[in-house]
Amino acid sequence: MKIAMIGTGYVGLVSGVCFAEFGFQVTCVDKNPAIIERLQAGEVTIYEPGLDELLVRNARDGRLTFTTELAETVADADVIFVAVGTPSRRGDGEADLQYIHAAADEIAAAMKPNAVIVIKSTVVVGTNADVRARIAKARPDVPFSMVSNPEFLREGSAVEDFLRPDRVVVGVHDDAGAAAMKRVYRPLYLRETPMIVTTLENAEIIKYAANAFLAMKVTFINEVADLCEKAGGNVQDVARAIGMDNRIGSKFLHAGPGFGGSCFPKDTRAYAATGRKMNAPQTLIEQVVTVNEQRKRSMAERVIEAAKQSGAKSVAVLGIAFKPNTDDIRESPALDIIPALQKAGLTVRAHDPEAREAAESVLHDVTWCKSAYEAVDGAGITLLLTEWNVYRALDLKRVSTLMSGNLLFDLRNVFNAQDLEGSGLEYHSVGRPLVGDVTQVYDENSRR
Repeated sequence: MKIAMIGTGYVGLVSGVCFAEFGFQVTCVDKNPAIIERLQAGEVTIYEPGLDELLVRNARDGRLTFTTELAETVADADVIFVAVGTPSRRGDGEADLQYIHAAADEIAAAMKPNAVIVIKSTVVVGTNADVRARIAKARPDVPFSMVSNPEFLREGSAVEDFLRPDRVVVGVHDDAGAAAMKRVYRPLYLRETPMIVTTLENAEIIKYAANAFLAMKVTFINEVADLCEKAGGNVQDVARAIGMDNRIGSKFLHAGPGFGGSCFPKDTRAYAATGRKMNAPQTLIEQVVTVNEQRKRSMAERVIEAAKQSGAKSVAVLGIAFKPNTDDIRESPALDIIPALQKAGLTVRAHDPEAREAAESVLHDVTWCKSAYEAVDGAGITLLLTEWNVYRALDLKRVSTLMSGNLLFDLRNVFNAQDLEGSGLEYHSVGRPLVGDVTQVYDENSRR
């Protein structure tokens, strides 16, 4: 079986490399010659732990190749994955399907009979059926199968998520498509990974509903954090306790400055837009979108107010990526918070272990630093926005000595009372009491 992967962005590259790791012959296609040249040279174009090693090994062993020639690749492929971008459309928040349609038209012109066409991109319900009709109209005499196979990859853990997923979702319209996908995912089937084979429409809705629900959990715990701050509670204790309920679960119950990244913001907007379009309003998700945007603004306002009261003129921002272990800055809270700080007259010094290159073209008038200690040097306020491990190990006494002020805003709740002891820093976290008021209560498991 030969696999074509159209698109070498985050989803396409991880999926293509991992399918090659399964033992298939995979050709990844991208229109950008510069990207293909880097991949052909063994250079990974995104930061994702473990991906570089798999790419080099599978390319060396001849299972993985890269090209700009879509038609030539498609003509020889048994299974054709479409993993192109579906960004939010300006104005209404719906997914922009222009790249999906362009790929479908090129595939239709070149595909061989009985090819299986798989949309792996996140698309609104009805897209697979529309693409199937579009291709059938272009090639009415050529049989093919249409499949929806959404991805559930977490940036920073994508390789592990692909190779050991919770489940595989496959939407099909015929038995041939289902059989092909069972063969593609046979290595996972041997590990008894659940495979949900359903309709095209169900698969599309599953993807959006899953991301919308997780985004809702993040927004929920952020509002709980606000209540904890007013009532003198501790959001981490609350989250730990409610997360022990198997009906709720502990994941995505971490208070912070709001969600970002390539999925949650655009997927919640698209999901809400689909509900409006189909006269089935998704009012909970509409509110999630609104509250998340307000969340980022309120976090900036906290720092600005503290700067006014303390007389601070500069802020050291630690972390630009929307989460650790990725260089992805798409819709990161930093992209809203930093401009707000600058608009209030504060200068910004910033550091991120991986995201600086991506951020430099988006964030202007920022002094970029090579280390966290360089960033905090002379700053009146230190603001931690991304919980990279390198920040967890900071010497807070050294940080305090380097700063001109003493305010530390930890918007990821990385530190605890013991970390701050004797540091001289005035500590502000999210949904927790100030350090002097913290009462640590742990069970035996939390000490391990």
